[in-house]
Amino acid sequence: MDEINGIKGAFLTNLKIIKSEKGEVQHFLRNDSDGYVGFGEAYFSTVEYKQIKGWKKHLKMTMNLTVPVGEIKFYLLNKMGNPIENTNNIFSLSISSNNYKRLTVNPGIWVAFEGLSKEKNILINLSNITHDPDESINLPFDKKMFKI
Repeated sequence: MDEINGIKGAFLTNLKIIKSEKGEVQHFLRNDSDGYVGFGEAYFSTVEYKQIKGWKKHLKMTMNLTVPVGEIKFYLLNKMGNPIENTNNIFSLSISSNNYKRLTVNPGIWVAFEGLSKEKNILINLSNITHDPDESINLPFDKKMFKI
């Protein structure tokens, strides 16, 4: 489990891929995993190529995210404000064995994500509560928040 530079409450966990001649088993989350704080719902979300979803900040929900199909770039911020120079808060996840990780985002962290693959980009979220539109804040994404 690696905390993301400058973002308390968000961390990456390396995930196992078990290969066999008949197919792979791709681990995601167990009830004894760091980041697991209960089960509310699980869902898949698609992100079109070069499209960005976000900004979103959950007030109660802990998200556990991974990317089983395609590649998705994630942007994280503790708070909105002046542009930050640290691009370690920008990273991509995919099913490739060296990039297969779980992103845990605790309440209070701003997150946005962008589809990188021209094919399908899918993320899965296993959250601790069911979706409630009143417990999150949404803002339009602005890349100027990062000096990239």
